[in-house]
Amino acid sequence: MALIDRYLARNITVPLVGTLILAAMLLVLDKMLRLFDFVINAGGPVSVVFRMLANMLPEYFSLGIPIGLMLGVLLAFRKLALSSELDAMRGIGIGYGKLLKVPYMFAVGLMILNLFIVGWLQPYSHYRYEGLRFDLRSGALGASIKVGEFNDFGKRMTLRIEQSEDRGARLMGIFTSLNDKGGTRVTATAKEGQFLGTDDPETIIFRLKHGRLVQEGKNFATPRTLAFDSYDLPIKLPNVDNFRGRGDDIGELTLPEVFGRAYGGEAKSHDDNLAARANLFFRLVEVVMMAMLPLLAVALAVPPKRSSSALGIFVGIVMVVTYHKINQYAESAGAQDRLIPEVALWIPFVFFAALIGWMYHVIAHRPGGQPIGALEAAFAKLSKSLRKLLPKRRFQRIEEAA
Repeated sequence: MALIDRYLARNITVPLVGTLILAAMLLVLDKMLRLFDFVINAGGPVSVVFRMLANMLPEYFSLGIPIGLMLGVLLAFRKLALSSELDAMRGIGIGYGKLLKVPYMFAVGLMILNLFIVGWLQPYSHYRYEGLRFDLRSGALGASIKVGEFNDFGKRMTLRIEQSEDRGARLMGIFTSLNDKGGTRVTATAKEGQFLGTDDPETIIFRLKHGRLVQEGKNFATPRTLAFDSYDLPIKLPNVDNFRGRGDDIGELTLPEVFGRAYGGEAKSHDDNLAARANLFFRLVEVVMMAMLPLLAVALAVPPKRSSSALGIFVGIVMVVTYHKINQYAESAGAQDRLIPEVALWIPFVFFAALIGWMYHVIAHRPGGQPIGALEAAFAKLSKSLRKLLPKRRFQRIEEAA
């Protein structure tokens, strides 16, 4: 059995790791485009995109690990079935129960990893992600000046730059309007200028060159004008608010903290208690369901005799994604007091666990049993219908291209 266990482990590892990497890459690429757009519109440095993506990886892996586990086991057993190795193993007395030892070793390890991710790592990474979003909006990350647009710095200053050179060190075609607390407004235009630092970290100097300045205020009967070759305009930097504390969003709490709000009397309100209970059981059922995935994978891995249908792969992915979406809806309904959180989240688990148990019983204990036999038959009829509809030569070309 040790040789068979190693063989199974090798066949499971490759698709499992490949699925995780592929899922993470697809999710990262999809999110990266939106983050680049958000960061550029906020005027922040591009490097923050990669910091935000890094903080989203735990969430992506918490979704990808169950699918990776299911596909890893399914593809390994499918390979054994198509090569008749599975029939040979069962012929010498090695049943599904013994063959599932290695898949369950993977399952237990990945369950512990996923529990750590959703229980401790993901809450902190989600909080850091939201903190970066806040810093971008507030300008704490060093917002850049958008050329050709009116830029607001706090409530008292508006700036427009026609052209920027030397990576922002030289600004040309400047218009600025600045209001002080006394009600005085300074409006200036200049051919060029640059920002200079001072000893005061809350104040910078905007040095303007070759321009004209207009000063208006309550104490001036008429606006004052000034033509200058060089003029230093002190600018008080706006105060940046501190980011909120961790825990305002229930998803930022670790598993013990969520339990404390759900059943430890630490909830701030009835709604907070409902949200904590719903979130607690959402995390738990997502992890516990992984214990059923090896059984689901085996039930869907073996195609009908004399067939190489891959329908089981499609059905497996649909079932895992559907279960995740049902849990998301149940969590939302429980947090809104439309359903009892415990009931809303555990009933789908019991239903799916019973369905997977029945599917495994059919494949393992009924001779020639097929859990999705009806679907396979319908799929086969659909394939035959397509063969009749398509011209023979064209269908052959499609098969060769595939």
